[in-house]
Amino acid sequence: MADNALELSSGSPEEVGMSSTQLERASGLLASAVEAQQISAASLTVARRGKVVFAAGHGRRRPDEGEAVDADSVFLLASITKPVTACALMILVDRGLISLDDPAVDYLPEYVGGDRSKVLVRHLLSHISGMPDMLSENVSLRRAHQPVGEFVKGALQTPLLYEPATNFRYQSKGILLAAEIVERVSGMRLRDFERDEIFAPLGMQHSALGLGELAIEDTVWCGTAIEEDEETVSWGWNSPYWRDFGAPWGGMHSTGRDLAILLQTMLNGGIYGDRRIFSRAGVAAMTRDQNGTLNAPWGLGWGVFGAKAWGYWGQLVTPRVFGHTGATGTVAWADPGRELSCVVLTNQMVAAGSLLRRVSNGVSAAVEEE
Repeated sequence: MADNALELSSGSPEEVGMSSTQLERASGLLASAVEAQQISAASLTVARRGKVVFAAGHGRRRPDEGEAVDADSVFLLASITKPVTACALMILVDRGLISLDDPAVDYLPEYVGGDRSKVLVRHLLSHISGMPDMLSENVSLRRAHQPVGEFVKGALQTPLLYEPATNFRYQSKGILLAAEIVERVSGMRLRDFERDEIFAPLGMQHSALGLGELAIEDTVWCGTAIEEDEETVSWGWNSPYWRDFGAPWGGMHSTGRDLAILLQTMLNGGIYGDRRIFSRAGVAAMTRDQNGTLNAPWGLGWGVFGAKAWGYWGQLVTPRVFGHTGATGTVAWADPGRELSCVVLTNQMVAAGSLLRRVSNGVSAAVEEE
């Protein structure tokens, strides 16, 4: 790797071997979904070979009112937060402060009993720790506006669903414990660590775990799968409590361009411009399958399961693709085989699952020059 690695600039699709017409077509799928009231907001950002070649927004920040969404509108990412939490932990691995093969109890002394001693740090990042996705008391904790620390207490005590490394189950609470390890080892809140070690160095000016310096009014409203009554509104996705809660598994805000910067850093082997954020070895570990013979491919934080039907990056990507999706209707992926990255942000997953795949396929189909 040279001293300087690709830093995103702006360019035309044709400069990097892509079709403007095809990218407009992919973006048009989002526009049509907004017009059909399946979603009320969306943005698409596409980069290739170090150039942002397409960026557009559709809809409004609030349904039927408010400012128009553009390419730099801020969305709640939901589970795209998870690989960013993993990135924070991997910085500490790079520095020799954490070992992936250490038992989690080495960093969380109260995490004892049952098979917990078998949970390694790496298991928390690849969804094979046996931890549940959500705590049984999740709703009651949110209803009471409890802080993240109360969720950590519950996660440290909740029963494992299976012996670690013997099965796969997507698990937000494993990511929560990984975040707690970051905080204990670094001595910083995760949101502050990510701001200082990831967002600020990369110039991700509109990204924060929680709200940071953002106001809710400056972000896109989240659609919900259920009709919110007055009580639910106090702890739901659009509440001040939840927007600034900073869930390590789903509480990050960002824009398409900011996420494109992070993806480009991954594609660069951990460097962005003249700034090394992650080691090359760390990026390689994060973006390759860590689950071996379990037939449940996952990296460290990033999904790496190729073009399987449940990947929201569609079926036209190359086998080396990595990325993540979010329950608010979001997906961010990078395809090293084509030096291509794509971020699709919407505000409601109810109708967006197939839409994310179709838009992603449209972006892959825009590559005319390999």
